[in-house]
Amino acid sequence: MVPYYGTDVDFSLQGKTAVITGGAAGIGHATAAFFTKKGVNLVLADLNADVDAIAKDLGAEHIGLAGDILDGQYRRRIVERAVEAFGGIDILVNSAGIAALDAAESLSEEIWDKTLDINLKGSFLMAQTVGQWMIENNRPGSIVNIASQAGVIALDRHVAYCASKGGVISMTQVLALEWGRYGIRVNAVSPTVVLTELGRRAWAGPVGDAFKQEIPAGRFAEPDEIAAVIAFLSSDTAAMVNGHNLLIDGGYTIR
Repeated sequence: MVPYYGTDVDFSLQGKTAVITGGAAGIGHATAAFFTKKGVNLVLADLNADVDAIAKDLGAEHIGLAGDILDGQYRRRIVERAVEAFGGIDILVNSAGIAALDAAESLSEEIWDKTLDINLKGSFLMAQTVGQWMIENNRPGSIVNIASQAGVIALDRHVAYCASKGGVISMTQVLALEWGRYGIRVNAVSPTVVLTELGRRAWAGPVGDAFKQEIPAGRFAEPDEIAAVIAFLSSDTAAMVNGHNLLIDGGYTIR
């Protein structure tokens, strides 16, 4: 059972501990920075060898661990360090992911496998590792998976990415169904284009301008907007939000 703690208008996360994959850059790093303002202890996981320094830039108490989330030993080390340093895990944000675009008829098997492995398999295995710890230690918590509007609609040249993010949404629903009885909520957020450093480069120019014309809001999302929604879903205020995929797309998918 997920208890009701009362509605906190500040969406407090004070004293909670979050593991964030892909935490060295992009949405993951924006979420980490937002979380520090809410008093969250951070364990950032990323392939970037400098992730610990990046974590320390957000606060000396935070931890960064470099590695591959497909590596079971690395995933277990993340949990062990979170427990050693902060006493446990309350929040997991699965933000690690890639996007390699190509037409379906020419997409390589290698790119298909890599995209599904990182975006879908990696998110599941990380959720499973943290979920097992939460269940075994009777620790209610929140898991937020980063999906995409591409998991809801078809996008040209996105076959592997769409398949992976659609899988993340479906996985989220099943985990929410199975783990709700343990007080573990599992939700997904599905952004449109987000103006991270990579997003700004990829969608600059006429192609990005044309895409924005299809979004009723008339613009792309800022990283902080995604982080704020993740913070809400991670908070006790969202105690009855479970198995939901929250689109943050300015209305793009309502057409």
